Amino acid sequence: MEVQEIKQRFGIIGNSPLLNRAIDIANQVAPTDISVLITGESGSGKEVFSHIIHQMSARKHGPFIAVNCGAIPEGTIDSELFGHEKGAYTGAVGERKGYFETVNGGTIFLDEIGEMPLGTQARLLRVLESGQYIRVGSSKVEKTNVRVIAATNVDVYEAVKAGRFREDLYYRLNTVPLRIPPLRDRKEDIVLLFRKFTADFTDKYRTPPIQLDEEAQQILVNYSWPGNVRQLRNMAEQLAVLERDRVISAQTLLNYIPAEAGRSNLPMRLGNQPKEDFSERDILYKVLFDMKRDMIELKKLVADIIEHGGVSQNYQHNAQAITQLYRDIELPQANDAEPQFTLQQPVKSNIGNNSNDYNITHDAEEVEESLSLIEKESDLIRKALKKHKGKRKLAANELGISERTLYRKIKELNL
Repeated sequence: MEVQEIKQRFGIIGNSPLLNRAIDIANQVAPTDISVLITGESGSGKEVFSHIIHQMSARKHGPFIAVNCGAIPEGTIDSELFGHEKGAYTGAVGERKGYFETVNGGTIFLDEIGEMPLGTQARLLRVLESGQYIRVGSSKVEKTNVRVIAATNVDVYEAVKAGRFREDLYYRLNTVPLRIPPLRDRKEDIVLLFRKFTADFTDKYRTPPIQLDEEAQQILVNYSWPGNVRQLRNMAEQLAVLERDRVISAQTLLNYIPAEAGRSNLPMRLGNQPKEDFSERDILYKVLFDMKRDMIELKKLVADIIEHGGVSQNYQHNAQAITQLYRDIELPQANDAEPQFTLQQPVKSNIGNNSNDYNITHDAEEVEESLSLIEKESDLIRKALKKHKGKRKLAANELGISERTLYRKIKELNL
């Protein structure tokens, strides 16, 4: 079957060379029984290609099931895939058939294969090599004839090097690699997809058709689309339902694009940006370490004043620095007032005849420090946002956390 015919049959929109190449590979590998590893970002359409391979194969009349390995708890995934015997574990009141037994003669699509536990990976490798498996709690070897198509949105080879994925299973699954291009690499398809989605939703909700002006089309094409086709489809549905003006301008379209995308040319994220998502504990440690550093500096300044007996030429500078440190620390008060820290000017002493003798009195209002980590975290986020004038991407970099964590914390803390 030709590529164009496959597109029409499975409702695939686009003429990108990368997309056409992926469809051609799926078409060639479908009649065989070898395993296929589909790679691509989340939302790029990996499951559609698993259906293409199944429907174009000799197993098309057999069962097909899609299993999200990342959505099944580690303690039950073996039972889900291979079944279990009665009494195999607490709660196993009866025997259960696994997917490899119920899909015998068909195709099983294992999505998010990179999330599969190592123990389950060893069981899967045996199925791929010999077609044999053992139910949980049984000693009897079962046989199955199932074609496995796997998919992942992570770099499995990096997971192999990190010890999170079996190398032998990787090479067994990766007999034929099939990469689905992200939407940002299919710029010529973006407007076509948007028109198709808006047409579908206007028909569904019985609303007038939607059009994009030229500037809005450029924004649509230049955006990086981290959520790929799924994100574009969701945006099209929102516009079809919410907008009264059916000619969408650039300004209107920007209201539906996340703030982190920026407002100039909507560049995609660079590959060298940090990928890890810092935990709440990391944020709290950073707050505490910053406070400790500030208090050490404060002690040094006070010691310097005492050492010079109050007549140091840097007296006024030190006093200002201490006050500024207290402002930076921003100790929470019950009435949210700024902590007060005042230093009296030097007063002449009546003791002695030397006119240069001074007696310094340090009057500081004693402030009870709040130990609430939530308040410290909230204050630090507010300061970062204020410093960068509300630009959350820059604020996240300042805090040493990912943008995703910052958005979650802003929502949790109701900032």
